Amino acid sequence: MRYLGGWCLLLLSCFIQAETLYIDSPQTLNAQLQAAQPYDQLILAPGIYRGALVIDKPLSISGDMEGEVIIDADGEGSAITIMAPDVAVTGLKIRNWGNDHYEKDSGIRLLEGADRADIRRNRFQGDGFGISADSSSHITIAGNTITGNGELYFLDRGDGIYLLNAISPSVSDNRISKVRDGVYLETGSFSRVFDNQFSDLQYGIHYMYTHSDEAFGNLSRHVEGGYALMSSKSIYLHHNRVFHALDFGVLLNMTSLCLIESNEAELVSNPSEKVDLGREGKGVFIYGARDNLVWNNQFSQNDIGIYMAMGGEGNRIFENRFIDNVSQVKYVGDALLEWSYGGRGNYWSSYQSWSRAGLQVGQGVYHPNDNLDRLFWLYPEANFLMGSPIVMLLKWAQREFDIVEDTGIIDSFPLSTPSDRSGFVNESGITLVESDSLSFGGIFYGK
Repeated sequence: MRYLGGWCLLLLSCFIQAETLYIDSPQTLNAQLQAAQPYDQLILAPGIYRGALVIDKPLSISGDMEGEVIIDADGEGSAITIMAPDVAVTGLKIRNWGNDHYEKDSGIRLLEGADRADIRRNRFQGDGFGISADSSSHITIAGNTITGNGELYFLDRGDGIYLLNAISPSVSDNRISKVRDGVYLETGSFSRVFDNQFSDLQYGIHYMYTHSDEAFGNLSRHVEGGYALMSSKSIYLHHNRVFHALDFGVLLNMTSLCLIESNEAELVSNPSEKVDLGREGKGVFIYGARDNLVWNNQFSQNDIGIYMAMGGEGNRIFENRFIDNVSQVKYVGDALLEWSYGGRGNYWSSYQSWSRAGLQVGQGVYHPNDNLDRLFWLYPEANFLMGSPIVMLLKWAQREFDIVEDTGIIDSFPLSTPSDRSGFVNESGITLVESDSLSFGGIFYGK
């Protein structure tokens, strides 16, 4: 017979003593929570239960399937605060909590040590944060609906899901709307955010100072921006979609060593009659970011397909599809950048040429923009001249005589048809490699 250590016996005894408790009186819920033993299961009868509830031991709390179970915080503080590991909250309607951002008023508030929390299939309606977590690990947030207050300005709302210093959280299949950011992650790592839907908010997913994260299968619509990667590294952003955004589809701001693959940004446009410089809708916006790979994405029908500025030159960009954008490229810089790799460039709907023999690559080098474009960017008050005969003649001359420029973007191997590559980056022979020569060291997606 194998000997069981003391801690194993203690854990086993907890499960043996655990009970299922049915609570049918809202007035006794707090007392039942205090009296419950670790790993008890509390099932709430339909009705309205008043917050704020505090869970300080491992247990599960769920709603009866026969009717609506409401946790109402009366407009102040957090509705449910979790202070212990291994807590599950399922099938509740949580509403009317406070909106103190400093105190992080939330529908469910996870404090430090609330590891392995499981928050599933709940409905949230409130002004502050839907779910917030500080210094927790391996939490699961799945299948919830979180709705904020659309009457408030973006920055006056809480985030749908706020994760600070969270390690290996899993966020999936949630529907989040009318909050500040759908999912906000700061100083954490190894998150997986997938199959969520975001609408009517600032950013769908917002990373700040995180690393080694992955996001896929998410949909953002009617947002300020889709996916914001800021001051972070080693993020794998793939197979996400954003449309009807105002500012950007994907933002890389001071971010490094990331793979942006197989995403789609469509109809990113600023409808204002007079758009300030830099406020145009951008499929992808690269600002001060380097050592990233942008591969096999589609940017279509945006004000600008790709916008690069302030030191964003050190990135690899190829086999993307730039289709019917008002401006395919806007580059604010003084370098000459090559946007192709391994004999494969990008597909540009504005490029017309015969294919090279046996290849899907055009015969000529493509310049998505020229010196005249940059002149109009710097002096937008001169835009009324863009259609004038002299400007049209100058543009024709640059194309016909292939005037070599010392700054701007060139694609030496533009694709004559859209790339049919999709799925995983390994299909193109790209692998993860270690390199000490990169600006920030570590892992980069390259040959």
